[in-house]
Amino acid sequence: MAKLINLSIFKQFVKSGQLGGYILLFCVAISLIIANTTAKEGFEAFLETKLGFGPINYSILAWINDALMAIFFLLVGLEIKRELLEGELSSLKSAALPVIAALGGMLVPALIYFMFNKGKPTASGWGIPMATDIAFALAIIAMLGKSVPTSLKIFLAALAIVDDLGAILVIAIFYTNQIHFEYLAMAGGILILLSLMNYFGVKNLAYYIIPGIFLWYFIHHSGIHATIAGVLLAFTIPTNESDLLSPLEKLEHALTVPVNYLIMPIFALANTNITFQKEMILGLISPLGLGIILGLFVGKTIGVSLFSWLAVKLKWANLPTGAGWKHVLGLGMLAGIGFTMSIFIALLSFSDVLHISEAKFAILTASVLSGVVGFVFLKSVKKV
Repeated sequence: MAKLINLSIFKQFVKSGQLGGYILLFCVAISLIIANTTAKEGFEAFLETKLGFGPINYSILAWINDALMAIFFLLVGLEIKRELLEGELSSLKSAALPVIAALGGMLVPALIYFMFNKGKPTASGWGIPMATDIAFALAIIAMLGKSVPTSLKIFLAALAIVDDLGAILVIAIFYTNQIHFEYLAMAGGILILLSLMNYFGVKNLAYYIIPGIFLWYFIHHSGIHATIAGVLLAFTIPTNESDLLSPLEKLEHALTVPVNYLIMPIFALANTNITFQKEMILGLISPLGLGIILGLFVGKTIGVSLFSWLAVKLKWANLPTGAGWKHVLGLGMLAGIGFTMSIFIALLSFSDVLHISEAKFAILTASVLSGVVGFVFLKSVKKV
């Protein structure tokens, strides 16, 4: 029965990811239109409008990138915890392939980017091509329907979740500037409190969400990116292996729709505002542009495929049921859809406006290329 609940959660996630992907795409288009019309200045002024009071008086853009994205990472953290405890990552054998594939899909793109940007002002962006966009990747593979085995969809979901965990660690370790230990200590105290509540069997979600807001506040002021609070909170939410819906599953159900239909589209609307300039075309063949495009499209494809091949040949893992090596190759292409996560890391990587714009355009180009080529390729592959 528990496995049936997990399967239904996964199906719901894929379906919402598909529709959420369409909404995300629509918001990207609207954002690009706004950025290239007379509405640009008014929209940018709106995003810079301050909301809040006292120590929490931030711009609308900051609320989106720091607060709303923390809710997105809360959902990602819930998915990671569930998969680790009772899903595709719950046993060494089942977790091996997506974990190893995700590792290759992070290391190879980062290496490609570093090779192009070593010693340059853009070297700090090496984390950009490491990310895979769960919403878009699952939307594309869901559109393939019965053309691909269900096991491949599960493999992609698990890979993307591990990939997100890697991106979260990269953000926490490498994209944090100055640490304020007094705030970090207060955040640690709240985290201990949340963990104790979990240990003593507290099930009421309100007792986790309210301290979780304070956890976000203290982490935000500690110097570590505030979105990490979402993942930390997620790992304290209790779950179970019974037929009853756990607090973790309840919260995951509650967040899936608003995250996919509202939070991610708002993030895309606010952050994909690329004003096209002639120089940006040349920017695609600059070290920054080539590092991102080749890192996402080529690096992800090679990294996922090569590391999967090594894992299977070394008998550490097995291919997904009904899938062949061409399926894994196509899946590696889809993993090159970085988009929202890559843009998020780009915002943390650069302070120069031109670098941010060039990075966004390169990410958009690489993601479209990965999505289209991956879809067409997998559509042509026959089931094993």
